[in-house]
Amino acid sequence: QCRAAVFRTTWDYFHRFAEFAPWLARVSQSTRLFNEAGLIHWNIDKHYLGALAESDINIVPTLFIERGDPRSLAHIVAESGWEDVILKPTVSGAARHTYRFHALDSERHECTFGELVEQEAMMLQPFQRSILEQGELSLMVIDGQYTHAIRKTAKAGDFRVQDDHGGTVHRFEPSADEILFAEAAVAAVPFDVLYARVDLIRDNDGALAIMELEMIEPELFFRFCPEAADKLAAGIARRLAA
Repeated sequence: QCRAAVFRTTWDYFHRFAEFAPWLARVSQSTRLFNEAGLIHWNIDKHYLGALAESDINIVPTLFIERGDPRSLAHIVAESGWEDVILKPTVSGAARHTYRFHALDSERHECTFGELVEQEAMMLQPFQRSILEQGELSLMVIDGQYTHAIRKTAKAGDFRVQDDHGGTVHRFEPSADEILFAEAAVAAVPFDVLYARVDLIRDNDGALAIMELEMIEPELFFRFCPEAADKLAAGIARRLAA
């Protein structure tokens, strides 16, 4: 019965995707969603990183392993040539089934990988050392423009920056290059983007690289910049009035 709705706390959609996807299709027929349903569907699956790369946006190098791939994990990792890797599903969040391991230890994860790849697509990436040294940056881009940023750091002995795993958040002032990079990444998305959190790092070559674009229900850290919420509200109002 709502004219419009803004995504907020659908934080279990990746655990209940079989329920979430039909709900999204059904609700979007009667209610205008922000971000829009097409963008939500696009952003759910991290294959979108490949689309960003095709638009000349630098991403962390990624190999996509499609559902049902018969190859062993050890074979895939050996072909990649990467020594320290991250394995995770393409539809995931909160570090669900995210594993870091050395190439020589691939066989320890074969059973888990085999069970997962039977059910869903997976992705392999080289571990990015700057996450341990510098953390991960999150730049908020609302209605196409940067508003504020934070830095997320992992607890000692871990690589996961999410607060679910002991990560911490700090205020951050990005450089002009970091702002331009974040805005360009959002501009490359083939949908109208009301709000986005651009998670980026310096990759192993020292270049800015996208880790993820969070455009479903990202925490936007308004406590660090309350006026950004006004910008979000203005963007919603303008779209509803159009």
